[in-house]
Amino acid sequence: MLITHDTRCALDCVVELLGTAPECNGEEGLPDIATLRDFVQRQRISEVEVGELRERDLAAVRRARERFAAVFRAPTDSTAAELINAMVADAGTTPRLTNHDEYNWHMHYFSPGATVADHLAADGGMALAFLIVAGERERLRHCDAPDCRRAFVDLSRNRSRRYCDSRTCGNRLHVAAYRARRREAAVPPPAQPAD
Repeated sequence: MLITHDTRCALDCVVELLGTAPECNGEEGLPDIATLRDFVQRQRISEVEVGELRERDLAAVRRARERFAAVFRAPTDSTAAELINAMVADAGTTPRLTNHDEYNWHMHYFSPGATVADHLAADGGMALAFLIVAGERERLRHCDAPDCRRAFVDLSRNRSRRYCDSRTCGNRLHVAAYRARRREAAVPPPAQPAD
């Protein structure tokens, strides 16, 4: 499956946004304007004036996060498509070519001057739409670790990724399984009754 650089960036941004949800961390990951500014800068979200962010932007980004979460939870392609269609329509999606900063020509799907929430909904929604069109919705996953609820996009060649991060969740579960096997092997077998 061919995923362009900007589609990959938009998918990564959606996943990072989903990771700020209270159910992932036990607390709100976007509690205030300062953390929203940090998120925008860290994700290098273009054409957003971070100094202009307000409480209404924070609330709108949290609503967009919920809409993305609903797409990841969608039981069917049709349901996911309906959710994505509504999201990108509400964002006023306006495809246009651009070549800003150090990037070559690529597509932006948000209108010039769009709010940060509309920017995220348009670009992220279109990136998710490309996965649906390619028949790859099963790549939208949640971590298999029992104590983790993080979402991720499995872009592995054979679609075999199970954890949001193999160095943390995956490694932790593999170590726990190894230790359990070692404990089991160390327990002597029960004594056999004498005849």
